[in-house]
This record gives sequence, C-alpha cells and structure tokens, in this order.
Amino acid sequence: MGQKWKRTHHCGELRKEHAGKEVILVGWVANHRDLGGVIFISLRDRWGITQVVFDPSDHKEVAEKAGSLKLESVIGIRGKVNHRPSDMVNPNMNTGDIEIEGHELTIFNEAKTLPFLIRDESDASDELRLQYRYLDLRRPSIQKNIILRHQAAQIVRRFFDGEGFIEIETPFLMKSTPEGARDYLVPSRIHKGKFYALPQSPQTYKQILMVSGYDRYFQIVRCFRDEDLRADRQPEFTQIDVEMSFISEEDIYKVVEKLMVQLFSETIGVELHSPFPKIPYTEALARYGTDCPDLRFGMEIQDISHLVENSKFGVFRDTIASGGKVKAIHLEKSGPISRKQVDGLTEFVKTYGAKGLVVIQKEGDEVRSPVAKFLSKEEMQSILDSFHVADGDALFIVADIDAICSKSLGALRRKLAADWNHIPDNQFAPCWVVDFPLVEWDEEDKRFVAAHHPFTSPKKEDEDQIISDPDKVRARAYDLVLNGYEIAGGSIRIHQRQIQEKMFQALGIDPETAERKFGFLMEALQYGAPPHGGIAFGFDRLVMLLAGEASIREIIAFPKTTSAMSLMDGSPTKVSSRQLEELGLQLYDKKTFN
Repeated sequence: MGQKWKRTHHCGELRKEHAGKEVILVGWVANHRDLGGVIFISLRDRWGITQVVFDPSDHKEVAEKAGSLKLESVIGIRGKVNHRPSDMVNPNMNTGDIEIEGHELTIFNEAKTLPFLIRDESDASDELRLQYRYLDLRRPSIQKNIILRHQAAQIVRRFFDGEGFIEIETPFLMKSTPEGARDYLVPSRIHKGKFYALPQSPQTYKQILMVSGYDRYFQIVRCFRDEDLRADRQPEFTQIDVEMSFISEEDIYKVVEKLMVQLFSETIGVELHSPFPKIPYTEALARYGTDCPDLRFGMEIQDISHLVENSKFGVFRDTIASGGKVKAIHLEKSGPISRKQVDGLTEFVKTYGAKGLVVIQKEGDEVRSPVAKFLSKEEMQSILDSFHVADGDALFIVADIDAICSKSLGALRRKLAADWNHIPDNQFAPCWVVDFPLVEWDEEDKRFVAAHHPFTSPKKEDEDQIISDPDKVRARAYDLVLNGYEIAGGSIRIHQRQIQEKMFQALGIDPETAERKFGFLMEALQYGAPPHGGIAFGFDRLVMLLAGEASIREIIAFPKTTSAMSLMDGSPTKVSSRQLEELGLQLYDKKTFN
C-alpha cells in the first residue's frame, strides 16, 4: 500500500475539533450518491463511517473517478476535514458533524456486484448470508456483536485473574468417553484403528487439575458435540469453564454473581442485583413448567384441581380421579380471543402432549367459555378469584398428568407472553435453579442416566439411596438461568472413589466399562483429591443475550447451518482415498455393508 496511503485516522474518529486538518482515510464504500455531479461517499471501516464529498468544480478528475465507484470497493482518500452545513448535520453518526472534502482517491480493490446489500436490516436469506459470510460480517450490527464478544471475553479473563484463578489449556484430542451427546471422533494415523475424541467439555481434565493442586482454574475453551442443532446450539461452541477446590455451592454462587454483575455493567451498562434468587427444581417445574424459567413476567402455573374435583365437567373430574391434575395460567389484558386463535393455541399445547386446552374469558360481568355450562357458579367464581381475573383477562387450562400439564402450560406461558407483548424490553432476570435430581430415566436405553454428568455429587443426606432408589437422590447441581435460557450449569463433584463407583453402578455402568472409560480419573481420586466443584457458561448464548439477539449465529464469526454445514467453504467435504488409506479407513455403502 505504501506510505503515501498510510491512514491518519479511522472512519469513526473525526470530530468538529479536527476541522481544517488534512487526513487520509481507507475503507469500504458503504454508500454512494451523485447529486448533480457532486459525489457523496460513505466510507466505512470497523470503527465507523465518515462522509466524503467530491466536488467536480474543485477536483474534476477525482470526482469523475469517485462517480464510477462500486459499493464495497476498497479505497483510500486524502482530503480536508470540514464542518457540515447545519442542515446536513447527522446526530445519529459519531462523525455526523463533519465531512471530508476529497482531494485524492485511490482504488485498492474494486468489488463485483454484491449478492446482497451490506446493511443492518438485511433482506438476504440466511443461506445466502452464510455463503457470503465475509460480506455479512461487514454489516455494522454483526461487527458490533463480534466486538461485544471480544469485550466480554477480555472482561472474563481480567475478572478471573483478579480472583486468583489460573487459565490452563486442556487438550483438544482426548479419550472418547461417550455418556450423553455423541462425540466427534478423530482417527489416528499413527495408531490405526484408534480414535481421539474432540472434547464435549474439559470436565475430567479440570477435575484432574484440582487433584493436582491448582485450586482455582478457568478457561475460555472450544467444545464439540455431534448433536442436532437449533437457534442456540452449534456443533462447536465456546465455554467459560471454571473449577474450584475446598468450596461449597455458596462459593460458586458468589463468584459467578460477581462476574455477571461486572460483565453486564461493563458491556451493556445494565446493573444486575445480587444475590440472585434460588428456585428448587421441583418448584420451577410446578410454577413455570420448565427448569429454565423466565422471571421477567408473571403468569405462573397454578394447580386448580381442588376447585374442580367434583365438577360436572367430565374431563376435569375424570382426570383428577385417575391421578392427574388440572392446572391453569392467567393472561392479563388479553382482550377478546377469537375461535381461530383458541384453535391455534390448542394445537400448540398438543405438540407438548396435552389432549386439549380450555379457555375462559372475562368480558365485563360475562364469562365466556365452552365449559361454563358444566361448572357451577361457585366453581367458576372460585377459579376466577384464585387468579384475581379482571375484565379483559383470560385463563388457559390443561387437564392431564402432572408432567404434561406443566410442560404444555410452561411452553404456552412463554408463547402468550411473547404474542401479547408481556415481556418487558431490556430487562434481565437471572436466577439459580437448584436441587436437581441426580439421575433421570432413559426410556430408549432402559436405564438411568446422569441428569448433569456422572461426576456430580449427590446430596450427603441422599447418598445411601444411590443404589436402591437413584431416582430419589438429589444432586448438588445448579443451573444459572437468564430470561428463560440456561446460560451456565455446574455441580459439586464426587471426590471419593467409592462414591464414584456407586454412581457408575446406579447408571448401569459395569466396573470393567467404568475402568476402561474413566480409570484414570478413578485412580486420581485415590491420591488426595480435594472437595471441589465448578461451573461452565455457554459463552455464545451469554453473548447472544447481551447483544439482544435471538440466535447465536449472530454473534459467532463463522457459524454452521442447522445441518452442521459451512456454506462458505463447503465443509464437511469428502476426502481422497489416499487420506483414508493413511488413516487405515475405508468407506462402505450402507446397503452393501448391511
């Protein structure tokens, strides 16, 4: 590029006090206007945008050259900083008080015709944006997100360093120990027929570090899971990984809350208030229908079984008699809800297992509901009183087994709050969900699996039930939930071999398999393993919430599609037969192989 075009300032830097100064700017042509031969260029770099004016009456050849520029061409300009005319000041731009009178122009690289315009509100499809991700990444909104992610990472590192933690890198090539999501496997060329796995989490390594005496560890680390994707999942993702020795749950809460308060304050200027509320797992399910409750709005689930157990409405009466529940949620200021809307909401709850949905609407002194004729005045009034239903409100009722009532109404609660605009903007409501079950039943494998992971410690008072009644054992586990998203999860770990062996036994993992998969950790626990515990943040999801985005793809530089593909570079791709031969691998057609 040479010294002649070495920039003197960034495109977001110049202000009124720079007026009269000669400057050199470089960047991309973000906008281009020709007003009677006077050319206006919006020049952009990652710091901002500056307006450049080329007037043919002063610099005819330069203005003609500027008039032929294509959007997103890379250029350099030399010119003088001027005050903008008062009627052309742009208060929405940091550089809106000035413009550059262009004297010289060079084109470093002329751009082709764009597949889509580079603007915040892009109308390009997700597929096209991912195919041309290098163009999509130029959009100011995406750049703002990527910079926010960088800032958050630096705050995290400074915070943990200040709290006495050591950042230690753990291996990317590790032993495959599948117990949950599928591993990404990496074949070994040197040891043919053997495989590494990419880490789903550095869990075993960070526990080994506690055994090694490092006491306080953290790492911002890439992790990998071969699982189906959705808006807040990717096959490769980033964790803030934390582990501490000689601590209890309260120590974890204090460190994490201190980090969250600092992170939100320094990145987006939001003040979180500590301590965060703690909600037992069973209570979260009962009140919100989920273990990831959104506390920004009310609309809590209530059990009204006792109010309708003797009702003439057979669905309510029979469901309760067979051991089920009748539960409801209250939507304030719903206004009239049409039959079409009710049908749509009914179909929605059916996707969560509910057989149907009953809606009661209050309009003045009138109560509208298809079940009104089956309920006595006293029963209906008791239901309305229990929710303090006012004119223009609605109740939504599901009768089914307890789990389906909670699950379907929990999902409906979130949908109604979003559809009726009951979720306040720019509000953050963190909470801890605690006292999770240690295990859960896997219907497919017909065995218990770890609710968090197999190294989670049971509560001391429940230890004697690990083998006899594992489903009754509570875990020393905790999740940090924010606005309906789990953003961190952790536990106090098992640090004694005999307890770990019991845990494996409860999970149906025989001693030989346990030794083969986790023998190194079991051995380490016998050499002075301290009591320890930790937590891991989903960093992508956390930044997504900080940025106010609905998908983590908006805060990751090079995300995959929902089918785990990279449309920009075409991965995954086939490899040559020579590469497969070096690895001792051969591909088979599934039909032929069977």
